[in-house]
Amino acid sequence: MTILLEIDGLNAWYGASHVLHGVSLCIGEGEIVALAGRNGSGRSTLAKALTGLVHAQGLANFRGVSMIGKRPYAIARMGVGYVPEQRDVFPTLSVRENLLLGMKPGGSRFTINDAEQLFPVLQERATVKAGMLSGGEQQMLALARTLMGDPSFVIVDEPTEGLAPQVVTQVAACLKSLRERGVAILLIEQRMTIARDLATRVAVMGHGAIVFDDTPDALAANERLRNEWLSIGG
Repeated sequence: MTILLEIDGLNAWYGASHVLHGVSLCIGEGEIVALAGRNGSGRSTLAKALTGLVHAQGLANFRGVSMIGKRPYAIARMGVGYVPEQRDVFPTLSVRENLLLGMKPGGSRFTINDAEQLFPVLQERATVKAGMLSGGEQQMLALARTLMGDPSFVIVDEPTEGLAPQVVTQVAACLKSLRERGVAILLIEQRMTIARDLATRVAVMGHGAIVFDDTPDALAANERLRNEWLSIGG
């Protein structure tokens, strides 16, 4: 498998607070890697370090090009998408306007029609202001808007948190569709059932470092590690 993202010895800080301590992880083209760990383990900080939102040092190469020190917009133009836990839709703009804002200049292999096929509710609510959507609808919009940027790698932070089971199923179907299109995904997710269904590998973070990197089956079989590093069982 061709390496898409290579991380080695990555450190990151919030001001004087040292949060990531030498993270090392590789993700291949079209691969889904689930990133598990307790709250405060550094998972969201890793996402922000890779997208230029916190100060970081070390190696983080995307297709052989360093991401370190680049501005978020420059990293996005490299082909990296980011769906934050807070979703961050533009609340005063309509659903359709949010999608148009996410569109890559010059066109994308992902169209608004693609987004509406993945999430039909976005077509139904195209003229509704994003701030009026439910949490699940906002999550769908955030995912769809990221696709408009034509990413080859997407970081998705806790996409199913607080969502109804039916919406969780739709979000999982979207991620599977991305995998089928060759998009690699770093999936930050507490629900191990989702991770097992989608991911080829699971990495576990603890105290700002990777403490496990193997298959979902290997994690399910490792009760000691789950008890030590995860807030929920496999």
